[in-house]
Amino acid sequence: MSRALLPHDLLALAIESLWLHRMRTGLTLTGIVIGVTAVLLLTTLGEAAKRYVVNQFANIGTNLIMVQPGKTETTGMPQPLGGTVRPLTIEDVMAIAHEASTVERVAPVSIGTASFEYGGRTRDIKIVGTTADYQKIRNMTLISGRFLPPGDPRHGEAVAVIGRTVATEVFAGESPLGKPIRIGQWRFRVLGVLESKGQSLGMNLDDSALVPVATAQRMFDQRSLFRVAVQARDASSVPQALRQTREVLLRRHQGEEDFTLITQDAMLATFKSVIGALTAALAGIAAISLAVAGIGIMNVMLVSVSERTAEVGLLKALGAARAQILSLFLTEALLLSGGGALAGIALGTTIVLAAAAMWPDLPLQPSPVWIAAVTALALGAGLLFGLLPARRAARLQAAQALRGRM
Repeated sequence: MSRALLPHDLLALAIESLWLHRMRTGLTLTGIVIGVTAVLLLTTLGEAAKRYVVNQFANIGTNLIMVQPGKTETTGMPQPLGGTVRPLTIEDVMAIAHEASTVERVAPVSIGTASFEYGGRTRDIKIVGTTADYQKIRNMTLISGRFLPPGDPRHGEAVAVIGRTVATEVFAGESPLGKPIRIGQWRFRVLGVLESKGQSLGMNLDDSALVPVATAQRMFDQRSLFRVAVQARDASSVPQALRQTREVLLRRHQGEEDFTLITQDAMLATFKSVIGALTAALAGIAAISLAVAGIGIMNVMLVSVSERTAEVGLLKALGAARAQILSLFLTEALLLSGGGALAGIALGTTIVLAAAAMWPDLPLQPSPVWIAAVTALALGAGLLFGLLPARRAARLQAAQALRGRM
């Protein structure tokens, strides 16, 4: 009699029961699908944000140390300029380049905004003041022409290198090379055009013009540099380059550390930590909907047990053991949670792929790890919330159940 219910019998009975109550089954599945889809979408978005940040940092160069004026208590994201005791100067940059032996390159950065004009066409763009070393630090390539010339950074020429968008929008098919332009009230000559680089940590170099740093500081009447980009010889040299850069600046600033040094790895770690915490929090919030769906499974199973008391009594009279009755109702719970998980994963993956096609710059792709995790979570919820009704059904006495009594 112990063979009264074979595994395929259990599965057939569970499917038949769910099919007979299609409306109830459909509503329960909908809750699970929504929960699984929400978890998958939010975790995918978080992972995409992490990959995007990593790519952005890769685009700005490698083995970098950023120096900003003013002392801020941070090891991550650069803070706004303000509260500076002493400005960072071009002379500071030259001292780092000459005295820090583990520094490969160093480039000053000055930032401003001005109108760019040529042939009656005008566009407001970002103006970046820097030097020739900035090209290799930021891994820039040129479509045509050449980059800013090397030389004494304290004596800037009236030349500019422009981004791809500026060249396309303002010059309208003409070659920009050698053309006279006006930036604000200043006249320049175009030396080169940058290959498209896009957004990088809030700066769109495609819609920018690069000019000699001394010229930029005169244009915008700036005393302090916005940033100094320091590149170590290799990854192993970063700690020593950091120490040497600090020593040079302390000596020049009379022992006062009125500047902040931030390594590329520290910035990246901070970004990833923040995004990881946010992703986990959002996933946790989304998982609440899975818990609610699990409670829905439990309610459905409790109703199913009460409706099928006579059926349970008949199965027990035919020799079904408690474990088989328990397996029957747990199978129904797993079919609900597993089916909902599969449908939610399919829906979430479809949405992710569609979003990736619409926004190709954001590296959206379903994560196999999170797909496995959310599937396990859904099945676990089905088992957990289906266990109570299943145990209740398994404890029914055959004679009472046949009379329709719980």
